[in-house]
Amino acid sequence: MLADMLFGLDPVLSPDLLHALAAMGHGDRIALVDANYPATRGRRVIHLPGLDTPRVLRAVLSVLPIDTFIPDPCATMQVVGEPSAVPPVVEEMNAVLARRGAKRATSLERQAFYAAVEGVYGVVQTGERRFYGNILLTKGVVPPEEGA
Repeated sequence: MLADMLFGLDPVLSPDLLHALAAMGHGDRIALVDANYPATRGRRVIHLPGLDTPRVLRAVLSVLPIDTFIPDPCATMQVVGEPSAVPPVVEEMNAVLARRGAKRATSLERQAFYAAVEGVYGVVQTGERRFYGNILLTKGVVPPEEGA
């Protein structure tokens, strides 16, 4: 992995994933999806088998700012037939977001989530086996350094 070759990077951040995150602009979105997700729905697919979605989310948020200019920069997929249900994997992802100072993810109906993923910059397919381990992230801005 790349982190073995560079200081300070989470070892989950592969070269392909780092390139995608760096190439994204403000407002671009990336989807982290579970192992069952039809990942061919994205423009670019990065495979991270063997890793659960909350772990990949933690790595991504170590380098990716979340958008603060829009009301709902993060979204998960609703449970089919139970739109108010919050699966444990979604609770874990919301806890990761909270630790990074981001707002709790909203939820999108399944087909609306699929439609939203059609327009993302990239799809990261994890090895997550729990159902509904999917999240959309909107990239924010990187502020200038102090005094620059």
